[in-house]
Amino acid sequence: MHVRIFLLVTAFSLISVMTSLIAVPLEPIALWPGTPPGEQGTIGEEKDTTDEKGGLVAGQRVVRLGNVSVPTITFYPAAKEKNSGATVLVCPGGGYHILAMDLEGTEICEWLNSIGVNAVLLKYRVPARKGQERHLAPMQDAQRALGLIRQQAKNWGIDEKRVGILGFSAGGHLSAVTSNNFQERSYQLIDAADKLSARPDFTVLIYSAYLTNKEKPEELSPEMKVSAATPPTFIVQTGDDSVRVENSLFYYLALKKAGVPAELHIYPSGGHGYGLRKIGKNVSEWPMLVEKWLIESQFIKK
Repeated sequence: MHVRIFLLVTAFSLISVMTSLIAVPLEPIALWPGTPPGEQGTIGEEKDTTDEKGGLVAGQRVVRLGNVSVPTITFYPAAKEKNSGATVLVCPGGGYHILAMDLEGTEICEWLNSIGVNAVLLKYRVPARKGQERHLAPMQDAQRALGLIRQQAKNWGIDEKRVGILGFSAGGHLSAVTSNNFQERSYQLIDAADKLSARPDFTVLIYSAYLTNKEKPEELSPEMKVSAATPPTFIVQTGDDSVRVENSLFYYLALKKAGVPAELHIYPSGGHGYGLRKIGKNVSEWPMLVEKWLIESQFIKK
C-alpha cells in the first residue's frame, strides 16, 4: 500500500513538473485598436488553406493560415523556474501569402520556452496588399508588436532591453526589414506603445528570403538599410535552399562591413521550410546553435 501511494505521489509530481514546463499562451491581443493602417475592404475569411494535398514537413501536416486581416500577438511565457527574462517576437514565413503558423510559429514558441526564453507569436497581415510593398503591412504589425511587448514588460515579467525577433523565409525578411527600419514608425502614432522602441535587441534569421535585390542579385534589397545600429544577428541557411544562399551571404557581409556582431552558418543541404522538424540533415542542429549564441551574447543570462 505504501509503495503504491509513493508511486502515485511520484507520478503526480512528475506530471506537475512537466505541466509547468509546457508553454501555456495567454489570450491573443489585437495589435490595432481599430482598423489597421492602410486597410481597405475585406479580403475573405481567415482560414487554414492546407488541403489533403498540402505538402508535409517531416511527415507532419502544416497549418497554412491565409487571409489575415486582424493581426494579433500571443504571449508564451517561459516557466518561472527557468525564465531568463529574454523575449523573442516570432515571425512565421509563407511568402507574404500565408503564415506557417505551427511549423514556424507555435512550435518555435514552445522551443523558446524550453530554453527559458519568452515568446510572442506574431500573426501579421497576409497576403500582401495590392498597391503596397509586400512587407509594408507586416512591418507595421511588427513595429507595433515590439512597442506593445515593451509596454507589457512589467505585467509579463520580461526585460524590455532583451527583446529580439526571429523569422523564417518571408518572416526572416520581415525580421530583417524591421531590424533596419526602426527609427520611425511606418504608420501614424496611435498611443503610448508607439512611442517605445521598435528596434529589436537581437535578430535571428532562418532561411530568409528577399534579402537581395531581384534585379541586382549582388546587392541587398533597398529596404535593407544595414547600419552600425542594426541589431546583432544570427543567420542560418543551406546551400541547396530554393532561395538563393546569397541572401544570407550578402546580408552577413553587409553586417560585417557595418561592424554589427553577426554569426553565419551555411549547411550543404536541407532545403527550405523545415522549421524545427527533424529532416535527417545537420541543419537541424540550428536551435542548439541559436541557444549557444544567445548565451554567449548574454541575451540569455544563466
